[in-house]
Parts: sequence; C-alpha cells; structure tokens
Amino acid sequence: MQGNKKNERDLVIIGAGPGGYRAAFMADDLGLKVTLIDPEANPGGECLYRGCIPTKALLHLVKIRQWALEAEEMGMHFKHPTIDLRRIAGWKEEVVKKLTGGLGQIVKSRKIEYLKGTARFEDERHLIFSDGNGKERTLPFKQAIIATGTRARELPGISMDGKDIIGSTRALDLEDLPGHMLIIGGGYIGLEMATIYRGLGSRVSVTELTRNFMPGMDGDLVSAFKRATKELFEEIYMETSVKEVNREDGKLQVRFGNKEGKSFEKQYDRILLAVGAKPDHSKLSPEKAGIEIDEQGFIRVDGRQRTSRKNILAIGDVTGEPQLAHRAMYQGRLAAEVAAGRNSDYDAQVIPAIVYTEPEIAVCGLTENRAREESIEYEKAKFPWGASGRAVSMNGGQGFTKLLVDPGSGQILGAGIVGTSAGDLIPEIALAIEMGATVTDLSLTIHPHPTLSETLPEAAEIYLGHPGHTLKKKR
Repeated sequence: MQGNKKNERDLVIIGAGPGGYRAAFMADDLGLKVTLIDPEANPGGECLYRGCIPTKALLHLVKIRQWALEAEEMGMHFKHPTIDLRRIAGWKEEVVKKLTGGLGQIVKSRKIEYLKGTARFEDERHLIFSDGNGKERTLPFKQAIIATGTRARELPGISMDGKDIIGSTRALDLEDLPGHMLIIGGGYIGLEMATIYRGLGSRVSVTELTRNFMPGMDGDLVSAFKRATKELFEEIYMETSVKEVNREDGKLQVRFGNKEGKSFEKQYDRILLAVGAKPDHSKLSPEKAGIEIDEQGFIRVDGRQRTSRKNILAIGDVTGEPQLAHRAMYQGRLAAEVAAGRNSDYDAQVIPAIVYTEPEIAVCGLTENRAREESIEYEKAKFPWGASGRAVSMNGGQGFTKLLVDPGSGQILGAGIVGTSAGDLIPEIALAIEMGATVTDLSLTIHPHPTLSETLPEAAEIYLGHPGHTLKKKR
C-alpha cells in the first residue's frame, strides 16, 4: 500500500498528549505543515483525559474537605461535609472538557490537520491511518514524531475487570465508593489514589513489594510524609506481594505473601492496581519502520529525540523514565525544532517531580540516594516548617525544605520539599540549578514575607551558618 507523493505530510505527530500537542504547536510556529493524530476528539492525551488533570481536580476537592475538618481545631466549625459523588464526577469532567476543548480550538485556529483515529507504520515513510470505523488510508510523510505514551501494567494472574479489580483510569470514574479498597503499589499513583478515596470516605489499605513508599525517594521525605498521614491507611503491608485473588460472597479474598515467606488472607471490596506503566507502541508497529526498542521496551532516542530512523523522532513516556508530562512537553518542543532543521539538543539539567498528596512532596536535581550510590560529594541543610510563620499559620508546620549543596563551589545540586504546595516551590530550585546558582545566591535573594517560599533561603541560611528562625548548629 503506497501513498501519493504529492500528499506527503511535512510532519505527522502520533499522539496528542502534552508532548504531542506541544510539538505540533511549536512545529506550526516554525513553518511546518503538521498533521496530529489521536483517538480522542480533542488533544489532551492520557494526562488531560485520564491522568494528571482529573486526578488533581479530585485531589483539590479532597484537600478542601480536609481543610474544613482541620478548621475545627482552630475554632471554625462547618457542617460535616457530605459527598455527592455524581456531582463530583461531573465537575471533574467539566474541568477535562474545558481544557481539552480549549486545545481543540487552538488546533483549529492554527489550521493544524487533526485526525481522530490511530496510526501504525507501514515503513519509514508511510503510516496507515485508521479512523476507528473500519476505514484505512495511507499517509506518506517526510518526518514523524511518536508521542504515544504508556499504558498501565498488570500483575501476572491478576487481570483488571473494570469493576472489582481496576486501574487508575477506571478509579477516576467514581461511579461508586468501595467500603474497603486495597491498593497494590505504594508509588506516587497509589498514594494519590489513596488520598482521593480516603478523602471521599473509603477505607484504604496498601501493599508494596519494596521496603517503603515511593521506591527511590529519599527516606527523610518519605518519613515526613508518613508522619503527616497516619490516618491515611487502615493497613500497610511492606515487602509484601499479592499471590492470589478469589471472589467469595461478593468480596475479594486476597492472599498475601511477605518477605519471611509467610502467607495470610484479607477481604476487600475492590482492588486498585497501581504498579506503574509500560510504553504503549505495540499497535504502532515500530519494527516495520526499523525503529529500535531497548530492553525495557522503550524507544531508543539520541540527544535530539531522533530514533534509529533519523526522520522519525520520539518523545515523552514512550522513550523512558521519568514518565512526566512536563518532560514530554520539553521534548516535544525540542523535537519540533529538530524537525524544522534547527541545531537543538536536550540540555536540561534537571526535571522536577511532584507527588500531589497532602502534604505534597517535591524533588529536583540530586537526591541523597543517588549521591550515595554514585559517591557524589554533597552537604545538606534542612529547614523545618515548624519554624515557618506562613506554614504554622496555615496549620501546615509539618514538613521541611532540604537543600543539597556542592561543598566546594557552593552550587545548589538538588532539593527536596515536604509540605503544603511544595510543588509550587520546587521550580525555583530547578531554575537555580540551570543557572548554576550558589546557596549564597539563594540566601541573598529577597523573598516576600510571610510566604512558604521563604523556606528556600531559610535552608540556605542554615547551610551558611547564620539562620534567622532556627537554633544555630555547627555544620
């Protein structure tokens, strides 16, 4: 099946998530004729339709409820919040429709060709497009960008049925609330889902195969989170796996196995699988275009997002870790520049990451775990939020801001923050690292008072030995 050469597209982008639509808009700005392909009616991808945005909308709502309950301690009394699950789900969908609809309008205003459907490679110069109704046609192209993202992993022997055993996508539908839910996986998705369901009234338990929540995260960040969320989980099983699930009298009978080799059983109303995601390119047939895949199933790319076929680029989650929308957007812009002939390279030094629980956890740059593993020299300073006027006045004195510093140059190497709105503070550290700023630069930058942002220079002042709101300690 060969296409007509005169219909050859300058650039075809497969997948209209944050990376895909960012690439499309940038390529359009650079003068390329762009075709954007996605199964949804509007751009947005997994992030806007079934991931980042609906999750954060629900987390915001749960946070409001939590604040109302905490206000009792401060002398303000509300009627106990009630849950209208249908209205909550409707409001979440309104948020999604507003954002995806807005992106659809941008596509139309830019006159980008948007094709609703899927695509697979015929070879390195042709795609076969399917509109989902059985009709297919060949699209010849000069260049292409793969932005198909990931799909949820499943556990051997435990298949999602969309009702009793579900993934995070199905969990966001909120058709009903289980009395007791088991979450398999203690990573950021599992913890965010636990926060939502516990906040809406379900009892939540969790099992995790490793020794702690959020494998790879610095232990002090996880410990601070655990201290602040003692009521989140009814049961916590670490270094424990699920061996078998059976249905008995309308319940899920779960058999666990722990590190000592002992097994035990518990009953739950629902199971949520949150064990990560794997690259989603099986339907794309990348092998027909000669595109190389690595051992983990990710598409190999160079420093300019080019695959083993230089006219085909790949961005976002399908190219590896970390699987974050803002990484995909950065790569999308870069790929568009490369496709337009610019001499651009991936030169970002750090990628900040946020866990949107309450309190939030935010990290950027070097972590202590990595520093120890790679024998990187560092020094650290930690400012406790119990000494922050803004944090305490918000009833958010738990948590801290930690800086990792190069002992020779004083340059900031990384940071970890636990606390309310930690995610809004971490970009300042990303900018500091990108600009080669030192801990002195941070300490001498005037921050407004009283704000949570002050915890950054406060940590810097502790490192330099002249703290303003904590006892002076010898370094």
